[in-house]
Amino acid sequence: MHLVQNLVDALSLGSLYALCALGIGLIFGIMRMINFAYGEYITFGAYALVIPSGSTVAQKFIGDFPIPLMVISIIAVVVLLAIATERIAFRPLRKREATPATLLVSSFAVSYFLQNFILFVHSGRPKSVNILPEFISPLDIIGLHIAIIDIVTVATGFVLVTALWLFLRYTIVGIQMLAAAENFRMARLLGVRADRVIAIAFAITGLLAAVISLLVVAKDGVLDFRMGVPLVIVAFVATVIGGMGSLPGAVLGGYLIGMFSVALQALLPADLRAARDAFLFAAVILVLLFRPHGLIRSRNTIERI
Repeated sequence: MHLVQNLVDALSLGSLYALCALGIGLIFGIMRMINFAYGEYITFGAYALVIPSGSTVAQKFIGDFPIPLMVISIIAVVVLLAIATERIAFRPLRKREATPATLLVSSFAVSYFLQNFILFVHSGRPKSVNILPEFISPLDIIGLHIAIIDIVTVATGFVLVTALWLFLRYTIVGIQMLAAAENFRMARLLGVRADRVIAIAFAITGLLAAVISLLVVAKDGVLDFRMGVPLVIVAFVATVIGGMGSLPGAVLGGYLIGMFSVALQALLPADLRAARDAFLFAAVILVLLFRPHGLIRSRNTIERI
């Protein structure tokens, strides 16, 4: 019974990491840039549930509007934020043929700007938010007490990963994204509109970030202006383990880290559980020693703009 419970917990955590790693891996695959502002997209989506007076937009939507409208509103906010940061912060640098290192610094600048904007509006005090309370209650399945939010997280992760795979494989824009990830310069020469493809990629990462923020807030019920940072760090590690530039690798890395993290929490003695992350990242180092290019190596690892 405990094994099944731990498996559900591992899949739930792994789904969050996999979705986050997808957002990072998608941008890296096309632009060869790690967008560290992705963590702030998640944080911004969570804080979009709260207005400065302290009352939650989520509670108003739950009381007066259908829950889907709340979800759509948060997704719209974060997607627009992602598109705006691409248009304002990254596209001008790309037009000037900036190096990947310059784009990386720009992503840190966007990250700190959004973080301080949240601090200015909401202060640094954590906020308690109660959205989708019915998802917190556990289901009793054959003696197991599984939170509905964990089941929803696993299902959402599977649906979004599958939907993105279908989008990339069977739509014109998706095929153009794959072509850009394979050889960006050649794709442009063949008529792929770079600005359009990159903007859509940022919009997709915004959608993923919004969904992650809703799932995290629904499960934890706490807002913190640094809440997206640990997720994006672990997701970055997941993309490295899976293979930089490989979307299947990013998903695999996310699920592996989630499963190993839960396994350590369950198997380590009580006095060593506080050092769980040390064991986790030691395992990451061992994996990279044997597979320095990741578990699934991308076909094209040459840096490009």
